Amino acid sequence: MMVERRYIFAPGERPLFPGAPYSPRLSTGARCGYALSAVILALASGLGNALISTNLYVIAGNMGLYVAEANLLLAVFVAFNATANLLLVKARVQFGIPACLHVILGTLILGELIALCFPSLGTTVLARAISGVASGGLTTMGLYSAFQVFPARLRPMAVVVGFSLPQLAIPIARMVPLDRIAFDHWAGVHWIELALALAAWALTVLLPLPPTDRSKAFEPLDALTIALALGAMLLGCAGLAFGRFYWWTDAPWLGWMFAGALLLLGLVFLVEDRRARPLLQVRWFGTAEILLIAGIALVVRIALTEQTYAAVGLLALGGLTDDQLHGLFAVVLLAMIGGIALAAWLARPDRLLPMMLAAALVIAWGAWLDTHSTSDTRATELALSQSLLGIGTTLFLGPALLFGIARVLERGPTHLVSFVVLFSTTQNLGGLAGAALLGSIQTIRARVHAENLADAIPPGSSPAAERIAASSAQLAHQLPDPAAAAAQGSARLGSALQTQANILAFNDTFWVVTLLALGLAAFLAIVILVQEARRLRPAPVGAAR
Repeated sequence: MMVERRYIFAPGERPLFPGAPYSPRLSTGARCGYALSAVILALASGLGNALISTNLYVIAGNMGLYVAEANLLLAVFVAFNATANLLLVKARVQFGIPACLHVILGTLILGELIALCFPSLGTTVLARAISGVASGGLTTMGLYSAFQVFPARLRPMAVVVGFSLPQLAIPIARMVPLDRIAFDHWAGVHWIELALALAAWALTVLLPLPPTDRSKAFEPLDALTIALALGAMLLGCAGLAFGRFYWWTDAPWLGWMFAGALLLLGLVFLVEDRRARPLLQVRWFGTAEILLIAGIALVVRIALTEQTYAAVGLLALGGLTDDQLHGLFAVVLLAMIGGIALAAWLARPDRLLPMMLAAALVIAWGAWLDTHSTSDTRATELALSQSLLGIGTTLFLGPALLFGIARVLERGPTHLVSFVVLFSTTQNLGGLAGAALLGSIQTIRARVHAENLADAIPPGSSPAAERIAASSAQLAHQLPDPAAAAAQGSARLGSALQTQANILAFNDTFWVVTLLALGLAAFLAIVILVQEARRLRPAPVGAAR
């Protein structure tokens, strides 16, 4: 009779946090398998939403929606994703990793099948909500898979790689041909999410993650906190998504949405502050270290919207479609992979703040290069700037997460949920807030530049008459009627002035990002200098050594 040999975990192989897996000694083949799982889980967590966010304008037209209405898809995903970890962190502790992963993937598969079988706005919103929750779990599972690839002494490297992999979804989504996803009510997006979910399920069944320590974690009041937080996120995210389209001061109901979000968030803090064993350590949120982490993460995420909103918007003014940007984002993808490798190689506890400082400077450099854009700017001319932004993204996120985890280790595992929720919220809300901020600035500045250009070339002036005459001459063979040709020439002049105003406005948004990143870099430099001064300060006489 054969006796099954059970693996005995060494003390150094125990998980750092409740709900995380053990880290046993593995063969090279098993590590390669976990590396593949980390990549698939990372793509399953974010590629579907990236496909929607990068093609939102086309999706809106295909589904018969206004762009503002289509933004609801992004708002729902972000709201559910931001609050998912309130549920998932404790779920992994109480029910274990396999049960959580199978429920997440099973629900995601079901949601995508419903959207495919009954295509409509309602089923698409349902699929986005499920995908938002699933994304929160799959990102963490991908991180846990990365833990198995590296030995315990290289755990910081695993954190950087595991958390940075989902960021590759945006350039990959930009490289997917539009005709592969736009058919039949955007069924292609649902098919891709379904395929990735099935692949993730297969990999995690064939090569499951090591076990974790389980214990009772949930309490009745957790449900109230999660419900209130979800309501706050839905109202806040919807307000951010709709604001620049309905305009902030023209739609009073936007103010009511933000007021409702703040009220519900206040109730969350009130409930948690009075619990014996809170889900969120709300008093910790007010400490300097956490405000520092949250503020830095939020500002960088807003700055990184330059790539997903402003640069692509500038190229769209020149008539370029997503299918014409594949080469640009292939370069960005390679730059981000290089950035991940660089960040993983450099990541050490004493280098985290300098790495974030370097990332801010790289982002500022890339945004500054874009401030010189003109109507002749094409994708190849943005390759360097967008590659710098891609490197800045990956050079920042992993070190920022490590910096926060170090603070959690100092406080104990009870603060894990609070940090995970805080960090994911800054990243999710930062993306929406960045698009809202840069979009609003671009709209305001476009109006200002349009007025300035109209004053510079007023109707009836000699420059305006010369331009209209030149356009009319070009149209003479198509429009024999001189009056019609002149009217068309005048329309062309107005269109050209509006296009130029928008280009100048995009340059203004690039300047905003540049200054924002430089301001963050200056702040980080001050923090580093203060820490260094404290380290070099001589100990008081008589102090214990």
